Amino acid sequence: MPNATPSKAAALPARAAALLLALALWAVWAAPAQAQATVKRGLVILLQFPDVRHEVSREFVQQRFGEQLTRYVREMSCGRVELAVDVVPGWSTLPGPVGRYSISPHNLEVDKSRVMRLIDDALETLGPAADLDRYDFIALMLGAKVAEYGMVGLCGYPGMLGWATEDAFRTRSGRRVRGGVAIFTSQAHPGTLFHDVAHILGGVKDGKRQVPCLYDHDLQARPGPLREVFAQAIINMGYWDPMSCHFYQRELPPPGISSWTRVRLGWLDAARVLVIAPGRTEEVLLGPLTDCSAPFVAIRIPLSPTRYYLVENRQPLGLDKNLPGSGVLVMLADDTVGECRHGRAPVKLMNADPGAPQLTGAAFRPGGRGTFVDAANGIKIEVLEELNGSMRVRVGPP
Repeated sequence: MPNATPSKAAALPARAAALLLALALWAVWAAPAQAQATVKRGLVILLQFPDVRHEVSREFVQQRFGEQLTRYVREMSCGRVELAVDVVPGWSTLPGPVGRYSISPHNLEVDKSRVMRLIDDALETLGPAADLDRYDFIALMLGAKVAEYGMVGLCGYPGMLGWATEDAFRTRSGRRVRGGVAIFTSQAHPGTLFHDVAHILGGVKDGKRQVPCLYDHDLQARPGPLREVFAQAIINMGYWDPMSCHFYQRELPPPGISSWTRVRLGWLDAARVLVIAPGRTEEVLLGPLTDCSAPFVAIRIPLSPTRYYLVENRQPLGLDKNLPGSGVLVMLADDTVGECRHGRAPVKLMNADPGAPQLTGAAFRPGGRGTFVDAANGIKIEVLEELNGSMRVRVGPP
């Protein structure tokens, strides 16, 4: 049966009208967004252990949070969100040695009581008069290395200590923490800082973290050398999102986040995501995901109220210079899945090149690896050509 494809004469006016509408919506959104960015306030507490020497300066921590993380969030949100981060004046010494707080490097084996003990003791260093309600997130910076503490970074809440409630997190001593608490060692990469702060910024909805880890927790818990084990756990999004892997190469800044993570954080305007129902045939020029002025940067293909494909164009522009490749990514999302456990994930890349390790060849490009087909759902996605960094993509039946 032939595809019910509109003629070019009929399609062009419709596409032109859609483009004009998207541009108009963008113009309305962009001006106030730059002038009225949402400010998220953070507090960084400097903590050292009585039995561990360190050479981490307050200036280094200020640069990490106040400059690098702040700049990253501003760029990823297209100016919608600004971080305002306060770093306490000096280092406070915790009451116990590092062994009292150290944890397993495997998420599923972490002693939650030690995480709570660290948060409790850390907040006690501020004194009872500290106004924690001023802050959307709190970060604990430890004067210790990974080998001494056990993990490079983690989110206490919503994270290791659960996420069952959308109410403010409370410590054992009853202190209320609006948003949540993240914990970092001195070796934490800027991508690690974003990864765990993003858990907090995304928050909790209907008992699920809006921005969960995108690596597989069960695979991350396997025995073996930590780096090798983790490399086998990034089966869902590879290096294409810091929520999956904090960086592609450690000496480089983290790459940008995917459209899925942007949507979950509320950082991608709905008018810039073109919705194409299965059975329809439509072509769209996808701008690079990092381009805040492109009319369309993603395509959503709904399969059900909770399952859908997301299609995006990743180009070596801005922070996406730090990716393993470039081209069109096709992701299958399932909003009924909360965390990456038991072989399931809330979002997963379709792989253009299964022969490349850790999804480094996942991007589709014009030519030999330019087509994705889901015959069961009647969907074909073709990358037709590249035009100055934009990708012309056709979506239709197989």
